[in-house]
Amino acid sequence: MSGTGKKFSLNLPLKVILTEKGTSHFISNKKKLLRFKLADNVEEYGISLNPFSPQSIQNMIMVDYISKIEISMSEFVSVRQEVMDLSKVIVYSLLYKQFDRQVYGELIKCDCIRHHNRANPTQLIDERTEIDDSKLRKVLLNKQPTIALVKKEILDPVWKSIMENTEYSMEEKNIYLLTSEKFLNRMSLMNWYILTKFYNPKDKAGFTEMNIAIRHLLQIYMEKSRIGEYISILVMELALNNENTNMRKTAKKMFAGLDDTDSMIFDPEVREKIIAELRRNHELVFLSWKLGGGSTAIGKQGRLQITLYNKDDEFQEVKESIESKMSADTNKRSLIDFYRELPDGQESTDLGLYYLSYLDDACRKVNVKFESIVNQYTSNDLTVINLVFNF
Repeated sequence: MSGTGKKFSLNLPLKVILTEKGTSHFISNKKKLLRFKLADNVEEYGISLNPFSPQSIQNMIMVDYISKIEISMSEFVSVRQEVMDLSKVIVYSLLYKQFDRQVYGELIKCDCIRHHNRANPTQLIDERTEIDDSKLRKVLLNKQPTIALVKKEILDPVWKSIMENTEYSMEEKNIYLLTSEKFLNRMSLMNWYILTKFYNPKDKAGFTEMNIAIRHLLQIYMEKSRIGEYISILVMELALNNENTNMRKTAKKMFAGLDDTDSMIFDPEVREKIIAELRRNHELVFLSWKLGGGSTAIGKQGRLQITLYNKDDEFQEVKESIESKMSADTNKRSLIDFYRELPDGQESTDLGLYYLSYLDDACRKVNVKFESIVNQYTSNDLTVINLVFNF
């Protein structure tokens, strides 16, 4: 029931902030938690990971153990692919969870479930039903052949539709084939319990209703999954812009009198010296992913807030959180306005606008709410970029 992704590790210094459920799990397993001071000056408990397995992060997100992930580095160029991979893992994990949640919502509306509930009032299957995973595993252990049949009946028409779609390239077809199977593989034990319980090869009336509902949701979420790539590209572009901003400021201090800082920060040897100086001064770019509003936050389970900000030692010691300063020394605008007003690096600005436009358009097409806000704090030269998605 759980997908087996590639077994590889990523090397990024992760601060993983846990939910109450995650905290309870780690404490009960005698795992010592660390106390972190995050970029917004809030102190939280969690675990530190480096290296880490993307599959382990996905598994923790799927069971509601993670509320936030943060990384901070002086430079991102050397870890470009790792950051993009992490971003995609987070987005896809949220999509898998939302898909699973919506599948359950559709299943309990089906006629066969309603008939079951009327006939078995002490064994209701509804939005309040909870069955322990260990019990579900025991039940499903002997139903592997049925699970295989159910998967085949759901996926065969979906795959046929994908292969016959003349608008898709062969690469897109292969991606969709793989993606559709991944969504099914990551469905919860409870959903598989329902599907196998009501699957009857001799009378498929009840299952057919479920099948149609799942296939409809699969189509929606396969389209939504494309956004993961766009988000990872834009996040990386924003991180690199912040990094280059820090490099230009440091280059001006290190090489006083030289005006052409761009040529310096892109010269490999000089760039290494600037990076070393940034590390010495603890000048960092912070990047965080805040997941949903918790499993009980109605309407916010599919929310993702990505935040990027520059910060140095001096700001690290500021006791007030960013939230408390928002009404005072703040200049707030949309990301597109922020991009248009950037004075340096016109080429990178154009590239950022291009990615932003693509992402905005892609979100609109698949009914994902997307908002971008930039806050600038003139007192400490801090820029905070928020990208908010509701899947």
